[in-house]
Amino acid sequence: MEHQHLALLFCLLKVFSVARAVPLSREESVTMRAKVKLNAEQLVMRLDMYLKHFLCVDCTLSPPTDPMDGLSSLVLVLEGYESVISERLDGLAQVKQEVSSLRGYLDDWREGHCSEQLRPKQLLQGRIARLQSQKEYTHTVSIAAVLGLKEYLGYLLNNLDYLGTC
Repeated sequence: MEHQHLALLFCLLKVFSVARAVPLSREESVTMRAKVKLNAEQLVMRLDMYLKHFLCVDCTLSPPTDPMDGLSSLVLVLEGYESVISERLDGLAQVKQEVSSLRGYLDDWREGHCSEQLRPKQLLQGRIARLQSQKEYTHTVSIAAVLGLKEYLGYLLNNLDYLGTC
């Protein structure tokens, strides 16, 4: 009997978590954007400091090829960069932690305000996919990921409206 109640409760929680879409209040949206902007700016500054060690502050890659069409893609891309940055390289453990924190915040926000669910193991294309396929070159991949992440965050900072899209 108790197991049936737990099963029913679990099913109801699953249904409600998939079906909810809480409308954003203006204050919530402004607060979220301000927090993401501050965290992204701090992360870009940390990435710049890291890249100075390689005399590569003004280095650029091709324009960002990673998708940015709402919170779901932001979470997936940040997760992708997080997965290819090696914390074994000096100074990148803190970067990886900050990326994880920003990704977690955006994912929590997305889960609470969007009805769309992230598809598990959704394949990323573009720059991250190339970096993931070359993970054995830890140093090179990590530096390229730092550059890509810096450009992606810069693009996000110039397009904060994407935060309002699921």
